[in-house]
Amino acid sequence: MKDIITVAKFTMKDMLKRKSFRISTLIILVLIVIGFNIPNILNSVTGGEGFNDTILLVDQDQVFDNQLNSLNSIENLSVKVELGNDNFDSIRDKINNGEISSAIIIEPTDSAPTFRYVVKNVATASNIPEDLSTALSLLYTNVQAQKLGLTPTEAQSLIPDFTVAPEQIEEQEISGNIFVMMLMSIVLFYAIYFCAYQVSSSITVEKTSKIIETLVTSTSPRNIILGKTIGIGLVGLFQMLLIVGTAIISANLFLDHALIASMLDLSNITPFLGLVTLIYFILGYFMYAFDYALTGATISKPEDIQAANTPVALLTLVGFYLAYFTLTDPTSGLNSFAAIFPISSPFCMPIRMMMGLATPLEIIISILVLLVTIFIISRIAIKIYSDAILNYGTRLTLGEILKTYRKK
Repeated sequence: MKDIITVAKFTMKDMLKRKSFRISTLIILVLIVIGFNIPNILNSVTGGEGFNDTILLVDQDQVFDNQLNSLNSIENLSVKVELGNDNFDSIRDKINNGEISSAIIIEPTDSAPTFRYVVKNVATASNIPEDLSTALSLLYTNVQAQKLGLTPTEAQSLIPDFTVAPEQIEEQEISGNIFVMMLMSIVLFYAIYFCAYQVSSSITVEKTSKIIETLVTSTSPRNIILGKTIGIGLVGLFQMLLIVGTAIISANLFLDHALIASMLDLSNITPFLGLVTLIYFILGYFMYAFDYALTGATISKPEDIQAANTPVALLTLVGFYLAYFTLTDPTSGLNSFAAIFPISSPFCMPIRMMMGLATPLEIIISILVLLVTIFIISRIAIKIYSDAILNYGTRLTLGEILKTYRKK
């Protein structure tokens, strides 16, 4: 155990001393801070006022009987009303000057009025805001009903407010914010993938620099592979916590809290879920790290890393996409399978727990399957590693690897 800790400390110091690790981490943190600061940067560029999203309503012949000002009560909608004829050149100047974002010119016809939607560029502009379009439709109906002498109750009956009560046929009820769940799945994937990938890179670099010869004479290959895996995992966990922490702090400092609350519903995240997610991160990391340790031991040149790691990378992607796409139908049998299947369970089971679908038995089975898989892969990796670690020739083929394993 002492040798494993020694190798882990050596690996951690080596990782933290690398300029590539420091620079890449710093760049990621800076990009996160800048990304969350984009709204503030845009406000600074535009003089602190931001983008003016006021819409000008021009009612040339008072089709709405001077009732357009009632639209100012619509939430998140800024309108400016002008009666009479406002010429096109005047509207163009107001849009170019930033006084308004667009304009709606209301022209009467024999049937319903025509709306001329004036924007800066039709290629980049969206349609009339849905809330405004609905409000104009309702307002026009009320104006016409009043002209026909209908009472407010009679006019309202022409525009029924339907009540929709959704019901599901599935017995299991899903809870939580699907956006948060998918984001969490992506974060887990990148955390596990990039941390595990470093194992292969570290082994290859040490083989190239002949450091591995010193390590082999000091301790056993088993202690080396376990120590390196633990050391890189701790550094990777620290890096991911630093990145996630920076993102959370930046979001709270630079973004509107109401916007964060509307997009990120974290009500389903509990300390127990956080603990289980950490467990799945650790188990998923070890499973893929041992795979990468095996590929790292079979090569002797850094330029061969990508080719050797391709099969493991594809396996990781299959596991991630199996978990990610089954989120569209989380009560399906395929999602239950993905939560137990070892290559996808680290990405799937925490999300399934957040949805309230995972049972204690499923969680226990999933963890046990992962542990058994890790044990099997680690034994294979350590046996192959013991014989292949001092190989400085050509990359070992799959046949040679199997032959080595059978001999061991």
